[in-house]
Amino acid sequence: MVDKDRIKGSADQAAGKVKEWTGKVTGDKKTETEGKAEQVKGKFENAVGGLKDAVRGK
Repeated sequence: MVDKDRIKGSADQAAGKVKEWTGKVTGDKKTETEGKAEQVKGKFENAVGGLKDAVRGK
């Protein structure tokens, strides 16, 4: 079983990409920046989940 942090991290990364793209298309810098931040958060969560999986030997 994959750690829930990895799943949430992947979802946050995907949502952040969509938000960043939407901000670029609409010219909304705030939305674009929020999307980039969400992607970073997702990458961090994914990394934490990967470490947890590694500790469990998966």
